[in-house]
Amino acid sequence: MPRKKNTVPVVHYDPETELSIISDCLKIKLSQKKSSSPQKSLIIFITSILKGLAWLHLVFILTTSFCLFLFKYINPGVTTLMLYRKYLYNYKIQAPRYIPLEKIPKTIQTMTIKVEDGDFYKHHGIIPAAIKNAWKLNQQFGEPVYGGSTITMQTARTIFLVPEKSYIRKYLEAIIALEMEAILGKKRILELYFNYAEWGKGIFGIETASRYYYKTGVRSISTDQAIRFVTILSSPLRYGPYNFQRNGILRSRYNYLVKRFAE
Repeated sequence: MPRKKNTVPVVHYDPETELSIISDCLKIKLSQKKSSSPQKSLIIFITSILKGLAWLHLVFILTTSFCLFLFKYINPGVTTLMLYRKYLYNYKIQAPRYIPLEKIPKTIQTMTIKVEDGDFYKHHGIIPAAIKNAWKLNQQFGEPVYGGSTITMQTARTIFLVPEKSYIRKYLEAIIALEMEAILGKKRILELYFNYAEWGKGIFGIETASRYYYKTGVRSISTDQAIRFVTILSSPLRYGPYNFQRNGILRSRYNYLVKRFAE
């Protein structure tokens, strides 16, 4: 009996059909690529921004921390605020006279902390509640008027930043303040504050201010003269020790200090 031959079905090649199939596949892939491309691009863009911000934060923190480690033992020769006042405002900077904290009368230290930052020895550089309240007040005014700054934050601003008010500056100020508390400690922060705080146009530091206004060192001034010094700290460019009475807030501040420390 003869064997049956295996029959293989014959497939006829159709170029048009193959081209049609390939074309359909390409259309599907392109449509998928187009639909996912905007989403992927947005994710890549956001990721790049976040990475860039992370690197900027890292560089900023490392730079300021390095400077603070130096300032723990070395007094800054110049501050950002001094340069800002000299080159943008053309102020003549008075020769700085550095004075150790232990040589600044305790009464002046106490009254300054009382009116500038009553919780100085309790907080860790920032007071979130004070910043929150300042933010609410600023919303009412429509601009950053109040800052809720601690003495640590004021020192951070004086040494590293500029006085122009903005939320970005406040954010950087808070970062530096936390670093200062961790690296310097309260005593060194207060010493830097008294020696670099602004007390007039081109006048920085309490000893420099004392010799400029009273012609004597801060250890020799009277209680009333010290009160006048602390009074004008909140507005040292507009008012001096003898003309602040024109401002109602400063006048109230002075009267409070007189009642608390003079009477």
